[in-house]
Amino acid sequence: MKINNVGVTGVNPYNTSINKVGTVKESKVNPSDKVEISSAAKEMQQLSPIPAARQAKVDELKIQVENGTYKMNAQETAKGLIDFYRK
Repeated sequence: MKINNVGVTGVNPYNTSINKVGTVKESKVNPSDKVEISSAAKEMQQLSPIPAARQAKVDELKIQVENGTYKMNAQETAKGLIDFYRK
């Protein structure tokens, strides 16, 4: 059995979707992202400066990681996590 002329003829759904995509892109006007930091957050940053000793340790660890000489102690890490969550 052969059925002809089913549905709307002369309509190409692919061309229709392409036209919709084109109109959506044309309708946007140079969107830009914007981030604003509240004054309270700025105050918090200035009230808690990183102590020099802590910054020195962070810098030392960065150098060790970059050089590939950093050795992690899994036992101490696990103990620290357990102690943190038991408090």
